[in-house]
Amino acid sequence: MTESYAGLSQLGHAAAIPASPDAAVLERVPNPRDDAAYVVRFTCPEFTSLCPMTGQPDFGHLVIDYIPAGWIVESKSLKLFLTSFRNHGSFHEACTMTVAQRLVDLLAPQWLRIGAYWYPRGGIPIDVFWQTGAPPAGAWIPDQGVPPYRGRG
Repeated sequence: MTESYAGLSQLGHAAAIPASPDAAVLERVPNPRDDAAYVVRFTCPEFTSLCPMTGQPDFGHLVIDYIPAGWIVESKSLKLFLTSFRNHGSFHEACTMTVAQRLVDLLAPQWLRIGAYWYPRGGIPIDVFWQTGAPPAGAWIPDQGVPPYRGRG
């Protein structure tokens, strides 16, 4: 294992699902190409959380795009972080912004965008979008590829 990965606590080890997003440990590693404005995309089509009022499950399709600066997120820690929401009660907007803010705080990326496409609750789908600002000039930012709601699936 190289020195860059020596501090990782979850990769290569058995790791339990964190009890909550606050308990989840997000980890990072040095960006191997900090000289290039490239986009990293994580797609989580089976994101789950709980309604904070009813305790019923909510389902969403999250797409996270970011242009790294000095760091990239370690993907196993991101998977465990996202999974930690499955027993967490929070509104769609709060879940979406918690994911975005934790990544921004950890990585200080050049740019980050999140699209959270939530399946209907009470017959109404809720989509939440946020980004840190305009992407760097010349960066290729593909469409997130999730169509407007028409019986998503």
